[in-house]
Amino acid sequence: MKNFKVLDLVQIAIVVALYVVITVVLGPLGSGAVQFRLSELFNFLAFYNKKYIWAVTIGCMISNYMVFGIVDVIVGGLSTLIFVSLGVYLFQKYMNTDVLKGLTNKAFIYFAIFFSLSMVTIAAELNIMFQAPFFITWLTTGLGELLSLLIGAVIISQISKRLDLTK
Repeated sequence: MKNFKVLDLVQIAIVVALYVVITVVLGPLGSGAVQFRLSELFNFLAFYNKKYIWAVTIGCMISNYMVFGIVDVIVGGLSTLIFVSLGVYLFQKYMNTDVLKGLTNKAFIYFAIFFSLSMVTIAAELNIMFQAPFFITWLTTGLGELLSLLIGAVIISQISKRLDLTK
């Protein structure tokens, strides 16, 4: 793990805060068997700079603690850390460093689908803790995640045209 500079820590903290605020503002929409967690849009920042893997993981953990408690901190936090890291690694080949050091639309779409499938961990957690039907919960959380990420892809893509997110 690289040593973070003060600016890196500030940027991570800002993304953590934004993640938590968006999750809290949307309230129950961002949790449970049917969820739309718009704050997942920040997952795409990790393609621009890997430091944001930590930002979305910490933001997810804080948000999960506020909603479900320590079990969701561990399950959701580890799921976010593993799948965002793995997604960045797997879809690195779709990076387009010549055009604004941004991402191609393929990378955004593939990552959105990939990360939606990762909701298997949340479906398993809700099944074990609350007896929510596993496959239906996987479908509903996965579709909510996909919708959040597709909206996030548009937002982050537009932001990347105005700000250098690689720094």
